[in-house]
Amino acid sequence: MLYRSLFILLLLPFMGFSQNSEVKILPEDIQIKTAVLPAPEDQKDGAMVYGYNKEGTLVVLREGFNNLVCLADDPNKEGISVSCYYKKLDPFMARGRELSLAGKDVKEKREIRAQEVASGKLKMPSEPSMMYIFFGKDENYNPKTAELKDGKYRYVIYTPFATTESTGLPDKPHANGMPWLMDPGTHRAHIMVGPFK
Repeated sequence: MLYRSLFILLLLPFMGFSQNSEVKILPEDIQIKTAVLPAPEDQKDGAMVYGYNKEGTLVVLREGFNNLVCLADDPNKEGISVSCYYKKLDPFMARGRELSLAGKDVKEKREIRAQEVASGKLKMPSEPSMMYIFFGKDENYNPKTAELKDGKYRYVIYTPFATTESTGLPDKPHANGMPWLMDPGTHRAHIMVGPFK
């Protein structure tokens, strides 16, 4: 009896994990419709879209023919968050996803990508590169229509190695919604704007 009780206690965490790991993957058309929400209207139809197959693996759901790449919402994360970015940022973004899958934390990812950019292995765009983000709460999302009520926009403009001196931007915001420069002087320097409703 004691052994049986111990076995059940040992099994419980694994049983809980398997139940929690069952994630609902939305149909491809809904993932695509949601992924392009942040994009400008005239660019939505031509954007390349990454989303999730039924196994939960990130794959290309739609090939694109313009300058945008969009990411569907990660079903393993709380809330809804989708983004679209300039296609020349894709090697940088893809490398980050690859390192996350390899179990690297945020600090490790930054260090590895910094080394790879410095060595020339990983290329960053030489011109400012746009990223659009739209996010909100799960309860405000309709998975049948791909509509997100009360979502907020955030805009990020990657400007590698930009500094406060070279841009005139502060390194922290002093008013809501104002642009500011994050990670100045690094390969991942970027201008943050928002969020806005």
